[in-house]
Amino acid sequence: MDLQGRVALVTGASQGIGKACALALAEAGADVALGARNQFNLQCVAKDAEDRGRKALVLNLDVSRFESVTEAVARALQEFGKIDILVNNAGITKDNLAMRLKVEDWQSVLRTNLDGAFYCIRAVLPGMVRQHYGRIINIASVVAQTGNAGQANYIASKAGLIGLTKAVAAEVASRNITVNAVAPGFIDTAMTGKLPDALKQKLLSVIPMGRMGTDGEVAYGVRFLASEEASYITGHVLNINGGMYMA
Repeated sequence: MDLQGRVALVTGASQGIGKACALALAEAGADVALGARNQFNLQCVAKDAEDRGRKALVLNLDVSRFESVTEAVARALQEFGKIDILVNNAGITKDNLAMRLKVEDWQSVLRTNLDGAFYCIRAVLPGMVRQHYGRIINIASVVAQTGNAGQANYIASKAGLIGLTKAVAAEVASRNITVNAVAPGFIDTAMTGKLPDALKQKLLSVIPMGRMGTDGEVAYGVRFLASEEASYITGHVLNINGGMYMA
């Protein structure tokens, strides 16, 4: 999967799946614009990308604010001249049962996970349409397909992201722009590391492969969807979940 000459913007790139995606794309030859709020972590990811021989740009990005998104995209375009690949990975959780979920926690999760993805798509699409090329990959979640108690806001945002993927894919397919989603299952990240051991064991019991996935395994799926080998795939949800959910 040769991405030489391509430029990728990855949101939530300071850790976990976002970091793994950025480095997997860099390994394939893409220069990377790295967006997140944790600037120290981003600098470390940028150095890792540069050690792979690629250019890296650190962006102070809050995807929940449209102004922040447009400023970051403008900086990336100024630095690289184009954006070929967008990976919408930035996301947060604020879990609680629906009857106890605070309105502000509902709104903040939707604003980051769903509105933020739309803001980024909206900002990069004009350039992709002009160059008649683009790859947009949205990071959804297995729970958007299965449901899960206590995550109404998170699941609504990720299910909405799958719908957004299909809608935009239909709009821009004729412009040689593909839009796909990746739905990770139970992945070993800082977010899942906070779960109680009893819950982890319960989750592992419903995964046919009997183990957690890695952020690298998710990143390889993203890299494939960003490549020329995936040029005839659009509007698709790629499940990377060890068999936890089989559509």
